[in-house]
Amino acid sequence: MNDDRMRFLKALLDEPGPSGFELRAARAWRAEAKGFADRVWADVHGNSFAVLGEERRPRVMLAGHIDEIGVQVTHIDEKGFLYLDGIGGWDSQVLVGQRVRILGRDGDVPGVIGKKPIHLMKEEDRKKVSELRDLWIDLGATSRDEVAGLGVRVGDAAVIDGGLVRLAGDRIASRAIDDRVGAFVVLEALRLLAEDPPEHAGVVAVATVQEEIGYSGGGARSSAAQLTPEAALVVDVTFATDVPDVEAREVGEHELGGGPVVSRGSANHPLVVERLVDAASEGAIPMTLQAAPRATRTDADGIFLVGTGIPSAVVSIPNRYMHSPNEMVSLADLQHAAQLLAAFVRGLGPETSFTQE
Repeated sequence: MNDDRMRFLKALLDEPGPSGFELRAARAWRAEAKGFADRVWADVHGNSFAVLGEERRPRVMLAGHIDEIGVQVTHIDEKGFLYLDGIGGWDSQVLVGQRVRILGRDGDVPGVIGKKPIHLMKEEDRKKVSELRDLWIDLGATSRDEVAGLGVRVGDAAVIDGGLVRLAGDRIASRAIDDRVGAFVVLEALRLLAEDPPEHAGVVAVATVQEEIGYSGGGARSSAAQLTPEAALVVDVTFATDVPDVEAREVGEHELGGGPVVSRGSANHPLVVERLVDAASEGAIPMTLQAAPRATRTDADGIFLVGTGIPSAVVSIPNRYMHSPNEMVSLADLQHAAQLLAAFVRGLGPETSFTQE
């Protein structure tokens, strides 16, 4: 990955954007897209769009959700301590002792997540998992009025105060990898298609919102309804199984650096899946397959039911330590996923049909 792409990925991951508060990350995505897309825009829900060949058909929607998990302030007590609830699914143990950024009215406000010290706990309590209701955010303030003076109020969101770090080889770690890297990949696929345009198809990359809390599709459902694409490819993350204590027999064998993961079953249209598999084979792009017998738990679950149905499939990035402050992926997997999406789009023609007959 060249330096320009790396700078953009870092900028995208470093911006805060928990579900319902995605504006800053979305603005960074759109600013990058303006460098090569035909048109870039946003909608009322906060979804961001970048298009090539707007009038061409078939149209393919490439979707990656730009929101991340976070927390939200639910109460501020008279001593200035902030109480919180989760935005998305947290393992509350990883929050203890973390630094956070409150997205306040006047800018970011630093704080730390506190809990009762282990020295003061009863023996039986030391063995218990800390739940969100046991935690609080400490800004160093001494009163509710001082907190208000910092521009912080009930309903403000917060994220872990940590950005991208380079690790050994081509591995990176960061918060927000789920699924800011998906938003990155769909835009990188659009960039590849801008450099080498498809013969027939039009394509729209979409950075969707509220996937982590959008149990019926979030922003992906409304954006698909606007676009009425002939096909949709959703890029998300999946569990890397090359770490201790993860059972490959439950989710398959997916290694960092092993290439993107193509899902089969549920919201994954079989003809779309076969085209992805063929494109990977023809382009010598490494990939693995994953079963999704009931649901994909991604934006595809909302997209494929829009209107009369949108043929969809999920392409995932193997990810270690999902929903933690330090998720880990391979840069090669991001590049290969973008290449796979671009190859799929280039393979479509005016007579392409996904009707199962």
